[in-house]
Amino acid sequence: MEKLKNKVTVVTGGNSGIGFGIAEAFQQEGAVGAITGRNQATIEAAVKALGEGFIGIKGDVTNLDDLEHVFKETFSRFGKIDTLVVNAGGVVDGSPMAAVTDVTEDNYDQYMNLNLKSVYFTVQKSLPYLNDGASVILIASTAAHRAAPGMTIYGAAKAAVISLAKGLSLDLLSRNIRVNALSPGSIDTPVFGKIVPQEQVEQVKQIWRDLTPAGRQGLPADIGKAAVFLASDDSSFIIGTELLSDGGMTNISLMK
Repeated sequence: MEKLKNKVTVVTGGNSGIGFGIAEAFQQEGAVGAITGRNQATIEAAVKALGEGFIGIKGDVTNLDDLEHVFKETFSRFGKIDTLVVNAGGVVDGSPMAAVTDVTEDNYDQYMNLNLKSVYFTVQKSLPYLNDGASVILIASTAAHRAAPGMTIYGAAKAAVISLAKGLSLDLLSRNIRVNALSPGSIDTPVFGKIVPQEQVEQVKQIWRDLTPAGRQGLPADIGKAAVFLASDDSSFIIGTELLSDGGMTNISLMK
């Protein structure tokens, strides 16, 4: 069961939601390493749950100095990194998703900085600290494939992340570093409370359940298991591609 025994990993945004689900799955498979986040309280709670093999590093992935600190700190504690999960992203606090008629330039820049620019530079800043043969997993989204109200910029950023997996893999072939994208569908995390009023959360979740052929929302653990596959030698021949973990939502249409 220890597919990642003693493998050193970094999971950005690993303090909650999908990121914590990935970190937990890695820990269960024997990995050690670091999680990052912006909230010290949730970082400490996540590290406590993961156990002594993991450390928490506070940092903002849109700040290149913070990224440099994350990798230096991880390297000083554990040595070279075997797996990087570029997970941090999503909703920008205080900047709601909106239609094109309502988006400002600042709103656009914030979403692109968090969901695309930070992904590229997280990988770039990690390179001196990655082992040759490392696995890099970029967390994309099925929003890259299906339009949804207010999610145009987010979906465009995630589509670009899927493209990055291809280009970065090509750039890093000489070091045998594999880069792949992992695209979750609707996952049951607290993010829904950031998108819609609390009294509408359950209604919105039900809409996503109805759209998903599997008949349920995914769990962070579902994405964790898929990430373990991409991090392990089981996926050694998979390079520059996208793995959908969405309960069939992207490729199967439920006609009613």
